[in-house]
Amino acid sequence: MDLFFQHARKIEGNIDKYLDNITKAILTFEQGVKEYFNGNMDLFEDKYKEACDLESASDELRRDIKYTLYRDLLIPDARGDVLGLLETLDDVIDVTEEVLREFSIEKPAELGEFKEDFLSLTEMSVKTAKELVSASRSFFREISQVHDFITQVHYWEHEADKVEERIKRKAFSSEKLDKLSVKVQVRYFAERISLLADTAEDVAERLDVYTIKRSI
Repeated sequence: MDLFFQHARKIEGNIDKYLDNITKAILTFEQGVKEYFNGNMDLFEDKYKEACDLESASDELRRDIKYTLYRDLLIPDARGDVLGLLETLDDVIDVTEEVLREFSIEKPAELGEFKEDFLSLTEMSVKTAKELVSASRSFFREISQVHDFITQVHYWEHEADKVEERIKRKAFSSEKLDKLSVKVQVRYFAERISLLADTAEDVAERLDVYTIKRSI
């Protein structure tokens, strides 16, 4: 992270930890959804708890980074961009915890017919978020690589959109699902899982702007 923090190893380490936590949250989300669709409810609840713990730990790290940036007057010309990036990255962690919480509360039982589609959607959303983390690391270490990762963010988000639409079309044309409420629930959880990809893309759009500013 020499681009920003030549003499600030503590904040460099905290940002690394923060990005590591986002990666862990994304992987926990992926595993949690898999456990749910495989019927392993105890393991699913364990993953939900892990997601909650990661969200709390990341909030503390973000606050510490913010305090250190202002207290030590570090990188004043880019401080706002760094804080803006960290704040929006927090939305990614929030989504992983929120979606697993909704599965834990509602426990939708009529999604089995769409298991493979939901797992595929989860995979696409997770890939989108992972590419965002790679782009964010590059922002601090090798800014010339950010655009390539953002391009992949857009690609995987588009793939997630296609799977989300496929699930919705199958649900509302299915003869096996005779209740509108069940079809609506299928649609809802498809949208919630896809929200991870949508959120990652939103953050990538802002990161693209920060990168352009740093490159001028």
